[in-house]
Formats: sequence, C-alpha cells, structure tokens
Amino acid sequence: MINALARCEFLGSEPARWRIAMARNSRTDELEERLVEFAIDIVTLVGQLPHSFQSKHIATQLLHSGTAAAPNYGEARAAESRADFIHKLKIALKELNETAIWLRIIGGSFAVDADFLTRLVAENTELCKILVASIQTARRNNKADQG
Repeated sequence: MINALARCEFLGSEPARWRIAMARNSRTDELEERLVEFAIDIVTLVGQLPHSFQSKHIATQLLHSGTAAAPNYGEARAAESRADFIHKLKIALKELNETAIWLRIIGGSFAVDADFLTRLVAENTELCKILVASIQTARRNNKADQG
C-alpha cells in the first residue's frame, strides 16, 4: 500500500537530529512530527520525576508507552497492505491509551509542572482522536475496495 524507501538525512548539529525522508504528505508528516515531539516531551517529563523506587517503575512504563506511538506510526506509514496499516495504527493508539493512564497516575502521585502535564494530557487526547479517525477512514476505504 504505502511503499516508502527511506533515507536518513542529517538536519543540523546542536542537537544532532535525523529525519527519515519518505513519500512526502504534509498531513502525515505533521502527525509524525507531533508524535515525535510528544515522545520528546515524555522524556522531559520522566526526567523531572523524583528519584525513588515508585517513580522509577512508573518512569519506565511511561517511557515505553509514551515514546512508542511515533515509531509505530512510522511503521504504519510503510505498511505493506491496508490491513497492516490499520494494525500498526491500532498498536500506536494502544500505546497512547496506556500513556493516558500513566499520565493520570503521575499527576496524582508526584509534584510535577501542572501546566506541562496538562498540555501533555491534552496532546495525548488529540493524538488519540486523530489515530481513531485514521483507523476508521482506513477501515471504510478497505470495505469500499472489497465491496
């Protein structure tokens, strides 16, 4: 479905950034960038947590789920079929759903920047809505192609 041969491209040096240059589509590029920025913000939040047994456990879980949506979306963009695309989008959505729970736990358990956490929760909600709409559209298109 989406065949994209990727190439790495260096984008500056402070800090060093790499971009995968795929078939360009402004909406999909924008969503991927939002997911990457969200992952970076999750890393920042985890860095603000206190150093304790409890926070280490939660930080590990949040790092896993909160940074997984971006690469899973990247995989979806390179899906081999529409079914594969839908499956990979659903994995990204599951990771964001898990992240929402961890963010609520952090908000109730630790003293963190409330505005930053509120912004993360809002962005997570928006990203979930976008992925749900994308999954629904892909399913409709899949049915139309088969029907």
